[in-house]
Amino acid sequence: MTILSFTSSSNIPRAADEAAALTAAQRSWRTAALAMLSVRIIQGFIYWGGGSRRFIYAPSKLNPDAPTWMANKFQTALPGALFGTDHLISFMLHHFWLLYAGVILFSAAELIVGAMLMAGLLTRAAALVSIGFSVLLMAMFGWQGATCIDEWTMAACNLAMGATLLLGGSGAYSIDNVMLGRNPALAGKRWIRWAAGSLPLPVKEAAFRNLALTVLGFVLVFDIGTYSYYRGSVVTPFHGGPVSPTKHHLTLNDARLLPDGSVRFHVYLDAGTPEAPVHVVAADLLDASNDPIAHYDAAALSALPKTAFTNDYAYNKFAPGPFGIRAPMGAAATVTLPVPVAGADGRARSLRLTDVDGRSFSATLAGR
Repeated sequence: MTILSFTSSSNIPRAADEAAALTAAQRSWRTAALAMLSVRIIQGFIYWGGGSRRFIYAPSKLNPDAPTWMANKFQTALPGALFGTDHLISFMLHHFWLLYAGVILFSAAELIVGAMLMAGLLTRAAALVSIGFSVLLMAMFGWQGATCIDEWTMAACNLAMGATLLLGGSGAYSIDNVMLGRNPALAGKRWIRWAAGSLPLPVKEAAFRNLALTVLGFVLVFDIGTYSYYRGSVVTPFHGGPVSPTKHHLTLNDARLLPDGSVRFHVYLDAGTPEAPVHVVAADLLDASNDPIAHYDAAALSALPKTAFTNDYAYNKFAPGPFGIRAPMGAAATVTLPVPVAGADGRARSLRLTDVDGRSFSATLAGR
């Protein structure tokens, strides 16, 4: 790769052919810099927009007492989060001080990195941080999207855009350019060449090619690999994903008939769209032949007291709703149903919940 400098042509005489070659190299660099303006500014705006919404335009997202508090959004990611981020999210949801600090720092980092990219300030460093954002957001939210894999698309595109800016820098119309114009000596500092973006990286052409191919390989493996995991359609047929982003699913465990005849169980909403809650409209106790022997209808479930729910997290919760039991994505709780009107006569062997869409979820009653 040709290394361009900001030394004056009046100080360094050049042969005519050397000057022509340098001018061609400069023209190529300038063309690439102008061509990437849209990528740099929109990539910056995406992250600046995320941070500015929370700090400026919708500060309720940073208010723990507001229904739009960011913790609710994080909890929706739990069922399909990858690479152990589900455990990290769960830990943060149980430790408010860590959760609040994380939300503030992440939002501030988005705001600052977005502004740096739009302004072209230390562009390559900002692009590297944006790549980290893309990987993290893919790991947490990439599985979501009721009509399309919306979150995957956003993270995949942002990863590719960040990788392009990391390699290409800012070039035209950037603070990096202004800094070098005012202090040409900065062009000789390697850390400036690696962190900023007005000049090519200080490596030879072969080394740059290898770096670019390595970055491409990472982007391809990460983006196509997650796409295949979430939906197939690469080397396998299309599928709905290990965690469905469209159909609600309830996992029941630790279900038991208590000595007084009431029923206690743990329930976790671990699939479905975060855009709509699940509504459990019926609960049944079943005998060994799966015939119902006791029934709780929507009205009975709606009338449950809040004390019947012990939620795992303080944000998205199971609770009585207008159509039975209601819960947003990621909610998990231990629920106690009262003694059924018909009584519990010892024949009950399992519990079945039915949601508003007619889907049923069952668990065997422990000790029966």
